Amino acid sequence: MDAVFLARIQFAANITFHILFPSISIALGWVLLFFRFKHLRASDPQQKVDWLRAYRLWTKVFALTFALGVVSGVTMSFQFGTNWPGYMERVGNIAGPLLGYEVLTAFFLEAGFLGVMLFGYHRVGEMVHLGATFLVAFGTLMSAFWILALNSWMQTPAGHEIVNGQFHARSWLEIIFNPSFPYRLVHMVLASALTCAFLLVGISAWQLLKGVATASASRVLRTGLIFAALAAPAQMLAGDFHGLNTLKHQPQKIAAMEGVWETTRGAPLLLFAIPDDAARTNRFELAVPKLASLILRHDPDGEVRGLNEFPSAHPPVFPVFWSFRIMVGTGILMLLVSWVGLWRHWRDGWDFTRMPRPMLKLFAGMTFAGWVATIAGWYVTEIGRQPFIVAGLIRTSDVASRVPSSSIALTLAIYVALYLALLVAYVGVLKYMSETAEKKSKGIAPVGQFQRQGGPA
Repeated sequence: MDAVFLARIQFAANITFHILFPSISIALGWVLLFFRFKHLRASDPQQKVDWLRAYRLWTKVFALTFALGVVSGVTMSFQFGTNWPGYMERVGNIAGPLLGYEVLTAFFLEAGFLGVMLFGYHRVGEMVHLGATFLVAFGTLMSAFWILALNSWMQTPAGHEIVNGQFHARSWLEIIFNPSFPYRLVHMVLASALTCAFLLVGISAWQLLKGVATASASRVLRTGLIFAALAAPAQMLAGDFHGLNTLKHQPQKIAAMEGVWETTRGAPLLLFAIPDDAARTNRFELAVPKLASLILRHDPDGEVRGLNEFPSAHPPVFPVFWSFRIMVGTGILMLLVSWVGLWRHWRDGWDFTRMPRPMLKLFAGMTFAGWVATIAGWYVTEIGRQPFIVAGLIRTSDVASRVPSSSIALTLAIYVALYLALLVAYVGVLKYMSETAEKKSKGIAPVGQFQRQGGPA
């Protein structure tokens, strides 16, 4: 296989594995802050115990998630030098500082105060512990801020100048707050909110099904349902604004997402099709007339530019087209499940013991639904930028290394095998922690405050 294509697959495998963990930790840090705050504010002793149990279990989940995110992020940065040396040679003056800011302002906060969260229950004051939780949550958000600033600049470059083929910063404000950055940041934060919410719901439902749940599991499940029910419609609204921004700055990506080959007024929305890049047409179309124009232009007769206006400068259509539909379909499913589940929970008097087992099984089956939507969304973003690595300015093939295909294939196979093993281990550890949370929380007594010394309060 072509070395450039293999290098792209290797980076895709790495980012696919890596994005699983920030998509949880970005929002989970703030959920932990909420749990800790609820524990401090609760006046009922049993409620304090419940919120503390939730906090302690999910802090461990956060720590595990953070560790795997760091490991996969390091290997991803190595590939800039091994597979894409031309990228850093050309845009290192912009990418390097942004990645450095992410380490200085975000990673240090997460890594530094995570230890206080994990091991400081009885060693620091309650407000200090709450502050540590806030700083970890803030660090995860800042990490997303800097990474998305760089990724968004690659999609909609601004604030730079090119001198002798190298990119230099002309305005850091324009580079960071480039045209697509606000939309991508909001879209990713809400994606993390949904991913985290369904992880809360799914694991809590699993505990109830297995008969190992404490009262804290019910509180976590309710929190996750409310979180998801609010985040899902907000994500749809944010997605609409993001789509309009993409239509303005990357019309070829929108054309690939919608499978539009010829510039069309009143473009239909394709519910199903098999795009054929070679024949430059779609097969087996199932469409809703004029709906794509209505969504994109807010006008049923609005014009949507087709792929044929971008010869040799548009992404492969099939993966972008179907990744977009998987993302949207999963999002709609998450909206329906969260709303129906919340309605059923309200009808049952907020008592999960009355929740039908099929509903709990549905919740458990949706545990990792956010991963599916997030990965599909990242494929739309990254594949949709092709054939450029910096949209409209640098082609991906121009910055690839000259590493032989056989070497890339070997390391790709090692990466994939290792990532699959780590993913299985991660899910297995989540299962173990959820099923043993009851046993490990028996030492928590219903008192009002942490103790600075000694065992569990």
